[in-house]
Amino acid sequence: MVLIVNNVTKSFPSAEGPVPVLRGVDLEMAAGETLALTGESGSGKSTLLHLVGGLDAVDGGSIRVDGQDLSKMDDTARAAIRRSHVGVVFQQFNLIPSLTVAANIAFQARLFRALDADRVAHLTDALGLTAHLGKYPEVLSGGQQQRVAIARTLAARPKLILADEPTGNLDEATAADVLNQMLALVAETGAALMVVTHSQSVAAKMDRQVHLSQGRLA
Repeated sequence: MVLIVNNVTKSFPSAEGPVPVLRGVDLEMAAGETLALTGESGSGKSTLLHLVGGLDAVDGGSIRVDGQDLSKMDDTARAAIRRSHVGVVFQQFNLIPSLTVAANIAFQARLFRALDADRVAHLTDALGLTAHLGKYPEVLSGGQQQRVAIARTLAARPKLILADEPTGNLDEATAADVLNQMLALVAETGAALMVVTHSQSVAAKMDRQVHLSQGRLA
């Protein structure tokens, strides 16, 4: 299993006391599996994604990514796991505006110390980015920017990919095209893919769907 979430709880402080967000979440994902995480706004989807990605610490329970127990790590150790094992595709693209497309794609792989020129060439060709490598993000369409973000993530060969509403800012036709390209390329790597989405059409393309409600998965 690439991901094992066991009885995870998480609360956030408020003036009235702790507010439970996750109330004992259990989840497993195997290598090569794709999963849609759905739920209403405020249900805790982003919180769970941040915990799995090592961006925050659990209150209780454990999260293992490729055998590494994040719940026993401090911020620095979790960041190291995030750099070496986890890739994230954001709804807002999060490209670096001062870097060209080529440099943006290479950026994360350099952090992973996993930059492979042949791999990058394959990704840019598959995603239709070869003619845009010398351009800056500001001149690209939303669909092109998201393709760059996908290439950046996949170039580093993570074991687990987390995608937070990856097509939420795209029109329907572009979203479908980008999603299909991402799924095909992820399948080549054997990575596990968790997609947070409100879209039933996106969720339907995943191997499995789980729904988060009142802090628990169903």
